[in-house]
Amino acid sequence: MKSDSAETTDARWQKTPVANLVRHVQSGNYYARIRVRGKLIWKSLKTDRISVAKLRLGDFHKEERKRAAMQTAVARGNMTFGDCLEVFKTRLADDPTAKPKTREYYHFRIMALLKSWPELAKMDVSRITRAQCLEWGSRNASQCSSSSHNHTVSILRRVFEIAIESGARYDNPALGAKRTAEHTKKKILLPDFEKFGEMTKVIRTGGSGFSQPAADLVEFLAYGGFRIGEAKHITWADCDFKRGEIVVWGDPDTGLKGRHAGESRIVPMIPDMRELLERMKSERPDEKPDTKVMRVFECQKSINRASKLLGINRITHHDLRHLFATHSIESGVDIPTISRWLGHKDGGALAMKTYGHLRNEHSQQMAQKVRFSGKAKTGNAETPQPPADGVANPSSVTLATSTQPQTAEPEVDASVGY
Repeated sequence: MKSDSAETTDARWQKTPVANLVRHVQSGNYYARIRVRGKLIWKSLKTDRISVAKLRLGDFHKEERKRAAMQTAVARGNMTFGDCLEVFKTRLADDPTAKPKTREYYHFRIMALLKSWPELAKMDVSRITRAQCLEWGSRNASQCSSSSHNHTVSILRRVFEIAIESGARYDNPALGAKRTAEHTKKKILLPDFEKFGEMTKVIRTGGSGFSQPAADLVEFLAYGGFRIGEAKHITWADCDFKRGEIVVWGDPDTGLKGRHAGESRIVPMIPDMRELLERMKSERPDEKPDTKVMRVFECQKSINRASKLLGINRITHHDLRHLFATHSIESGVDIPTISRWLGHKDGGALAMKTYGHLRNEHSQQMAQKVRFSGKAKTGNAETPQPPADGVANPSSVTLATSTQPQTAEPEVDASVGY
């Protein structure tokens, strides 16, 4: 094994004026090089700027010292819940599959856990009992939503799993904290298609320099069923007018929800979408393929203003995704196909749960078109005839959707539904 001095005199490495900081000659990046409990640890600081490297070096050094102290605590048998929680936070930060909003949500739930059980962090993890977790669980379930409670319980259980891994205890007392049935529902009243047209017209004629781009965004979301975080990354290169398709990639760093970066899905251009894009393209003919299609990335205030002026229920960016799915179902598109367009990976289970009642209503309307004879009768009364196009167009559509984040652990994104 090379000595410390031999390693730093290697021609690939350059010494710096800062202790424990070396520079890789070829890449120019800085590396931390520290010894903790007799073990030499190297880590890339992922920067070629020494000022940034010095800051990251301090954080890395502190983290490694804390980890070493934690191992010592375990060996002595005095590990606290807070020690295990720090390991959980470190793993969450290092998890490449965890997206930024997932990490943010977990940290929010951790703060809620410590607030609801103030003395927990300093308690000896080996002495926390199942009865204490059960008592906390009952109290917490009565004070917050079922979704929030269940995610907090999940974190509590995973932290105790770390204690078991470390040898600080042999069982998981958090199994005593019961989950609750996720029953919180949100009724969404979507505008009919006439009202939707009026809403976009009000937004487009708002008089602001952002009025037209805001109306374009509203139509883009409604005609494609995109999440707002997906729509803002779509470029002209993603819009294939020849095939009539739009390729959705999501955030370049984190990718689409529930998928890895680099994965994509394809959404067809419905006629309204093609008309919208062709108009926008004719208005901006000199834009390069890598230019983003949307010029604004949120327009909630414009939607709120238009809804108020028209006297209709307020909707959100995400409700426009529901509008796309609803209109698709009422136009006769099957659930599995809509599910693929929306980017679900469950074969249509979630879409069926959310929009199944619409599918059933449409099925009944279609059934009235099936004839074995001239007229279909029930007793002495003729069966009411369906609309000419066979598709209902109600004044409003009500959806009952769950407000829970629809994700599998560790993915939890509270800011968006599905």
